[in-house]
Amino acid sequence: MNNKIMIIAGEASGDLHGSGLVKELKAKNSDLHIFGVGGNKMQQQGMELIYHVNEMSVLGFWDVLKHFRFFKTVYKNLVKKLDHEKPAVLVLIDYPGLNLKLAKAAHQRGIKVAYYIAPQVWAWGAKRIKKMSQTVNKMAVIIPFEEKMYRDAGIDATFVGHPLLEILQIKSNKKEFFAKYGLNPKYKTIGLLPGSRPLEVKRLLPAMMRTVRQFKRKYLEIQVLIGKADSVDPEIYNQLIPEKRDVQLLENYTYEIMKHSDLLIVASGTATLESALFETPLIIVYKVDPVSYFIGKQLVKIDSIGLVNVIAEKKITPEFIQQQFRAENLIPEMENLLFNENRQSKTINDLRKIKQKLGEVGASEKAATMILGMMD
Repeated sequence: MNNKIMIIAGEASGDLHGSGLVKELKAKNSDLHIFGVGGNKMQQQGMELIYHVNEMSVLGFWDVLKHFRFFKTVYKNLVKKLDHEKPAVLVLIDYPGLNLKLAKAAHQRGIKVAYYIAPQVWAWGAKRIKKMSQTVNKMAVIIPFEEKMYRDAGIDATFVGHPLLEILQIKSNKKEFFAKYGLNPKYKTIGLLPGSRPLEVKRLLPAMMRTVRQFKRKYLEIQVLIGKADSVDPEIYNQLIPEKRDVQLLENYTYEIMKHSDLLIVASGTATLESALFETPLIIVYKVDPVSYFIGKQLVKIDSIGLVNVIAEKKITPEFIQQQFRAENLIPEMENLLFNENRQSKTINDLRKIKQKLGEVGASEKAATMILGMMD
């Protein structure tokens, strides 16, 4: 039997979820040769990296255009790898710009294609679903409504639950965490999560800092924590927050920040859903370059960009995008979510329902079983 699997995950969140998949695949068959695009977490589970996710990190259409030649080279090299290695299955994890092209290339070569964590075509490219039906053999989807949507398009799709349910574990309780970092249990705690890509952090963290510093002028008993992504150079944070008297920058404690904060300000993406699963009230923010925003406005067909609101099918957490992302807009919401007990209670209840929608633990194992079944 062909024991080769090629996996493509182009972002930090893909590396996170891909590592669970690689772990389960290796547990079921230790002789598998797994290679492709991923990050440190996938590599630690035994995957051979061709490209690292840090090389693939771009933000918005304009950034993609600026790196067009690089991505063209990446695509050509990955197709060469398909031709040379002839894997039994090509596994794609989100990252549609590259992965949908690779799906077509693999299909043309008679290589089976599995998609784990579907691209959000329901938001920006429903027409692509038909194209996917011509190139993708099976899908393991992680958002409940996606199963019917893809099945209606003729794709063999199965809802496997969400992989975040497997990994949302904290290393210390609130008392231990606060003691470790000298935090005051009587103060309100605000957590800032500006993303996992360098460009995200550069765009979002300065506005986050301006907002909380303005907020702290009115409310003195506030403490601020910033979650540092290991995929972002520490020097970027040092440049953006050279003076750290009123904030703490913490690495490898993102889930503690999510769990033990009273309010989170979060970059749109996987972190919004992680925050929701900890049932912590949050505000979603995002900002891209003007060209990317203009193009995105033409393509996006839904009212909300935050996964929390998309899965809830209503706006349960506020979103501030582009020019809306300003202190004067966020501060009234921050006051409401921190000090209005009715608003807090309703928000937490809505977030609890999100967790109930996401199925049972075991997404990685179910996806691995599906992929191995394609190798027979």
